[in-house]
Amino acid sequence: MTKRERVIAALKHQKTDFIPYQVDFTYQAWEKMAKYYNDDSFVGKIGNHIDSAYYQGDPAPIPGRDGYFKDDFGVVWNRNGADKDIGVVENLLIPEPDLSKYIFPEVPEQKIRENCERTIANAGDKFTFGSIGFSLFERAWTLTGMENLLVYMVTDPDFVEELLDKIVEFNMKVVKIYLEYGFDGIFFGDDWGQQKGLIMGPHFWRKFIKPQLAKMYSMGKDRGLFIGQHSCGDIQEVYPDLVEIGLDVHQTFQPEIFDVVEIKSLYSGKLSFWGGISTQQLLPFATPEEVIRKSKEIMSIVGKGGGFIVAPTHGIPGDVPAENMHTIIELFKNQTK
Repeated sequence: MTKRERVIAALKHQKTDFIPYQVDFTYQAWEKMAKYYNDDSFVGKIGNHIDSAYYQGDPAPIPGRDGYFKDDFGVVWNRNGADKDIGVVENLLIPEPDLSKYIFPEVPEQKIRENCERTIANAGDKFTFGSIGFSLFERAWTLTGMENLLVYMVTDPDFVEELLDKIVEFNMKVVKIYLEYGFDGIFFGDDWGQQKGLIMGPHFWRKFIKPQLAKMYSMGKDRGLFIGQHSCGDIQEVYPDLVEIGLDVHQTFQPEIFDVVEIKSLYSGKLSFWGGISTQQLLPFATPEEVIRKSKEIMSIVGKGGGFIVAPTHGIPGDVPAENMHTIIELFKNQTK
């Protein structure tokens, strides 16, 4: 099987010769492993199964402000703290529940097309996604502030609807471009979960988020593409809703949050999972032997009968020992041995 065939079979809940896998890194972890291997090109030798053309507003460095970046929406990100990959929001572009003074950016079509062309040209036999990060709730709160947005869901629901409509209008223009390039799926990144339960609760998720997701998912589903969704945290109470509107694979599947056996039993044949190898509890703290034992356990449960892309639950953070990163890479690469 090619990597693409293996991922497609897994997403169709079919048995594969081995479990498709993906290992991504934060910048700090990448630096650590490049030094460990003495090889800046080590990622290309892992055997990853998925490649993505990715758009999340493309933050660019702000001249004269070290560690500060501004994205296409005008959001300023401070990366001078622990998080060197995303950062924290420094400004508030919509301080009141009023859109009259904020102008949404134009879709950077040329930049997105160049990314699509580069991804397709370099993908080889990998499965490919056209991806949008900060795709809905996250994009909204980066503009309003998270606490404000949650309050507005109660006090100013019409404003929240209008804001999310504008975000989805923008996203659908991006997806329309993706549909021209022959990707295998469309992927959306948007964190809704906490360690237990949804940030906004299931009522407001169903009121504000679900209808907008359904519109975005349908663009890919209507073309026969797979739909992927990233959301950190515990979102299991809306799994039935996500299946209903066409989700194929949820990333990231965090074993410290879910009852892995129960979730696999409930959604086998209905929803695939991507993740499973904890970057919260396992990889930073376990011995290499424990990493192997626990990872094999997760793979045997969630990978049974397909429906699984095994991966660390996030881009591996910099606090994970290099030996454990090496261990998980080798475990994935050598599944058939």
